[in-house]
Amino acid sequence: MNKKIKDRMQIGEVAEMLGVTTRTIRYYEEFGIMEPPQRLEGGMRIYDKEDITRLKFILKLKELGISLKEMQELAETYKSHKNPGKIMPKLLEILDNHIRKIDEKISNLSSLRQDIVGYRGRIAEMLKDGTS
Repeated sequence: MNKKIKDRMQIGEVAEMLGVTTRTIRYYEEFGIMEPPQRLEGGMRIYDKEDITRLKFILKLKELGISLKEMQELAETYKSHKNPGKIMPKLLEILDNHIRKIDEKISNLSSLRQDIVGYRGRIAEMLKDGTS
């Protein structure tokens, strides 16, 4: 991903640079997360630096575990305001919600771990005592 971005790139070049498939990029367009790019006369997609920056942002959100639906909400917020400052409160709301979900999962996993440790201890005691 450290390759220098040309002014305009074809979909295959963008996909290779970002480590995704061309189908993934098309899907993001179809789902409404990305604006459709410019096209050449033959219909070939051409991406500029802004398109690539947006794709990188989408991939970072995906890495953070943000759902496609949440990304779509962000895209709609951005489209309606066209101001990055307006999207930040929505992004913070989504991230806060995601943090709460992670905290719940951690709590559930911690409880499950305690249960498993307890079961393991009882089984080990039974084996030590020679009972089954």
